Amino acid sequence: MTFRLLTYNILNGGVGRTDAIATVINACAPDLVLLQEATVPSTVERLAEATGMTDWRTFKRQSLGFMSKRPVAFCQWIRPRISRHAFIEIVPEGEQLIVFGVHLSAVLAAWTEQRRTLEFRALMRSVAYHEDRFHVLAGDFNTIAPTDALEIRTLPLYLRQLIWLSGGRVRWRAIQTVLDAGYLDAFRMVHPEDPGLTLPTTNPQVRLDYVFVPQPHASRVLACDVVRHPVAAGASDHFPVMADLRLV
Repeated sequence: MTFRLLTYNILNGGVGRTDAIATVINACAPDLVLLQEATVPSTVERLAEATGMTDWRTFKRQSLGFMSKRPVAFCQWIRPRISRHAFIEIVPEGEQLIVFGVHLSAVLAAWTEQRRTLEFRALMRSVAYHEDRFHVLAGDFNTIAPTDALEIRTLPLYLRQLIWLSGGRVRWRAIQTVLDAGYLDAFRMVHPEDPGLTLPTTNPQVRLDYVFVPQPHASRVLACDVVRHPVAAGASDHFPVMADLRLV
């Protein structure tokens, strides 16, 4: 049995871009969509209707939300004190998979990288209860992997200024912390040479959106791709990431 997961930052609640976002999602035909910046419940409701999703949940001013083709067995939002955004834990119908949705703190700078690392460690305290089951960490991690190239000269001026204030370089620790915790970067495993840039859609410069699986479950990753749909550039500033996972 194959399960298709899509993680998608829809930018500022997706307001005014429902049709474009729905077009991108429908082209992927996912079983579950993790949403970041899903701060407007009425927009998510319209997206669910436009994409044929039977279950959806989000809350006003809450970044993490989801839409599911089938009813979910369980979901909860978990907000550790250190975290800017709550994490979301979702158990799809059938209970063969647990999905943890992530939206770490934004801004590419040294002090925010430290915060993202602390946020991830806080998430892992909740994940620890399920570490023996097949689970996935996915979402907008707002940081780059330590092996990914970053051409600072091509970044927007405000980002270049923040990196300059950080001393001209940032030690990218957050994703390394994920890897050190025993997870595999699903996209990098499938596409070792593809940069996989996800932001901004108009001129991609960085990869901020990820799907991670525990190392013992690497064989369950059948595919993982950045969705470069032609409508995506007008739908959000992020390209979504899609993963096909084997459940049994």
